[in-house]
Amino acid sequence: MPLTFAEWAVKRGKRVKDLAMPRAVIVGGTGQIGLATARRLVGQAWDVTIASRRATTLPEGCHHVEVDARDVDRLRAVVGSDTDVILSCVAFDATDAECLAEAGKSAGRIVAISSASVYRDNEGRTLDEAADCGFPVFAGPLTEESPTVAPGPETYSTRKAAMEQTLLGLAGCPVTILRPCAIHGPESRHAREWWFVKRLLDGRTAVPLAYGGRSQFQTTSVAAIANAVLQAADGQLPPTANVSDADSPTVAEIGHAIMNILGRRAELIGLPEAPVYPPVLGATPWSIPSPMVVAGTAGPTATYGQSVAPTIRWLVEHDRSDNWQEHLPQLAAYRNEHFGYERDDRALQLPEATSIAS
Repeated sequence: MPLTFAEWAVKRGKRVKDLAMPRAVIVGGTGQIGLATARRLVGQAWDVTIASRRATTLPEGCHHVEVDARDVDRLRAVVGSDTDVILSCVAFDATDAECLAEAGKSAGRIVAISSASVYRDNEGRTLDEAADCGFPVFAGPLTEESPTVAPGPETYSTRKAAMEQTLLGLAGCPVTILRPCAIHGPESRHAREWWFVKRLLDGRTAVPLAYGGRSQFQTTSVAAIANAVLQAADGQLPPTANVSDADSPTVAEIGHAIMNILGRRAELIGLPEAPVYPPVLGATPWSIPSPMVVAGTAGPTATYGQSVAPTIRWLVEHDRSDNWQEHLPQLAAYRNEHFGYERDDRALQLPEATSIAS
């Protein structure tokens, strides 16, 4: 478990009264990862500064500085020499990594959020090109030693790989790269859980699921990421670390977990194998034809069912039924129509459709 400030001080032979609070700067910290990490650090008696382009409502106890992540001079001034950890939630490519390495030269450690999408299968297939080239088939759980895409500017995943390589090569202090997958948490612009939540709120009594509801697309809570940042700050993680929930739930298990939290029920109906990817019917944001399971080095302690409740409560409290696309633009950007209930009804009539036991 991550150390408290007092434990952190004792471990280094210091007395708490002789030390200032450990300090963190979170770059691009106004999204789900940054806010969750900020709250966790403040709760562990850290001094937290959130650096972003626009001011917003911040967790209690945090400071805010208006600065662009690529404004190296201003960001370097914010970091200073008293920053124990600089966390970037917005490092997406090699240029971002160069700016982060330069601005964080005097920091104790740089932590950057990457993605498990950098992994490829033995045939070179990746998540980015899955709709055109076929979904990757992984031999088993992905570890940090699993093959990754080549760094480059072509896709989201290749840009993330370039960010990782550049940052690890240029940084003048220790670096930890975190690779989460299918992130869930409050304040998300990509809340996959809305696929189930809206159906339940709309009173749907049966929900069709592609691939028989057996798809496994590894989930990662923002709480697990915040925990990993604290582990990284204490030097407990390798330079590159996967972050995941303690389990890898199937889509059907995700649906049942959400129903348990909402206290609403619907029958989950498994559909036969789809001839193409992505599937036309019963396509959830987690629906994939072969498992993508990630082994989390960061020591996850909570399952998806144990950690997803804050996401569900946040979605319900913000009632996005009428204008959800505005609030969840990344989810809305999917190629398929999430809430075509006439399509659901057609899927439920398939002769091979089978009820999934809870």
